[in-house]
Amino acid sequence: MIDLLERKRMRSTTILAVRRNGHIAIGGDGQVTLGDTAIKHSARKIRKIYQDRVLIGFAGSTSDALTLYENLEKKLEQYRGNLQKAAVELARDWRSDRILRRAEALMIAVDAKDSYLISGNGDLIIPDDDILAIGSGSSIALAASRALL
Repeated sequence: MIDLLERKRMRSTTILAVRRNGHIAIGGDGQVTLGDTAIKHSARKIRKIYQDRVLIGFAGSTSDALTLYENLEKKLEQYRGNLQKAAVELARDWRSDRILRRAEALMIAVDAKDSYLISGNGDLIIPDDDILAIGSGSSIALAASRALL
């Protein structure tokens, strides 16, 4: 019975971002999986971009996540660090590209005033309560964060 439960348990990335009292905390694991096997535990899935003013965290297909990250970075350069404008334009461009809109990745992007969840489908989500979580453990991380706040 335990073996069956062990095989069904998901093992993947979880990224959590919380904004409270003007401060931001973002964290995640470094796990990389190939199928059902964890092959790496120290990947860097949280990064500072655009002059260290924007924090991002990503989950999902590595190549798709890196494409999201690179495109957001280009948009931030284009819009001089305006995360709101960059995120909206990235989502718009992403939705209009037939190949890109099938990406299997999620990204959290936060700066001093805004927080966004950007999906590989071109969705752009702004949280109601300044807490965002993505990845396989996101529901647990989100619930625990809300309980603590």
